[in-house]
Amino acid sequence: MLNIKEIFETFDAVNAYTFSTIDNGYPEVRIAHFLTYDKEGLYFQTMKVKPFYRQLTQTNKLAVCSLVTNQGAVSHDENGLPIFEPGYFIRANGDVKELSFEELTKKAEEDERFLPLIKDIERYPTMTTFVLYRFKGEVYDYDFDKVHRDHKIERNRFSYGDVKCEPPGFVIDPEKCIACGSCEKVCTFSTIIPGEKYSIDGNRCDECGSCYSVCPVNAIKAKTPMDETYRKICGKKMTEYAKNHKN
Repeated sequence: MLNIKEIFETFDAVNAYTFSTIDNGYPEVRIAHFLTYDKEGLYFQTMKVKPFYRQLTQTNKLAVCSLVTNQGAVSHDENGLPIFEPGYFIRANGDVKELSFEELTKKAEEDERFLPLIKDIERYPTMTTFVLYRFKGEVYDYDFDKVHRDHKIERNRFSYGDVKCEPPGFVIDPEKCIACGSCEKVCTFSTIIPGEKYSIDGNRCDECGSCYSVCPVNAIKAKTPMDETYRKICGKKMTEYAKNHKN
């Protein structure tokens, strides 16, 4: 699992990312940046006169997402579907709290990485500092065309500040699995592990639902289960598609 330094550096690999909050029940989003980190969390700033500040202080919640790729404009294949060059995104969501100027000054006295935050407040007195101190997140590394490896994705989840994160991927119930191989035939992410009882490598699983929909004994646990009738309809369509297309 990533430590706080690695989490910050992964975010810092890109200039800016989306910071999402809730305002009167609706999502709001803007571009911002983490400025530094320490053992308490990840730090960012905004101005007290902005809606962003009001939303942060009302809910104390934040979600952040960033994409890292060398790709410019997205190109498309012969079917009109987008082609994505290898890259990764990192996301996190959790709890934030505001720091007083006195608290920030004390940190700057002990760690010079906080000095730029002090200088920004001196320049813009309405500026204030927040720390994302309890959170969970994920690095989603993708190579959909398998340019550099034999599988499409690698997922690495992390948490900080005594927050638990749910492991990625679906799970096959060994008590129900009949090892028929239906799941492996439709999986395009190379995540199914054959055996007397099949299993799923969660770090490679996109949770797309293909295996879940075709399982004849409903042995696969989805994060959001579907109505059984609809699951079977999707399974029939998925099976037909797999017969006519290669992974």
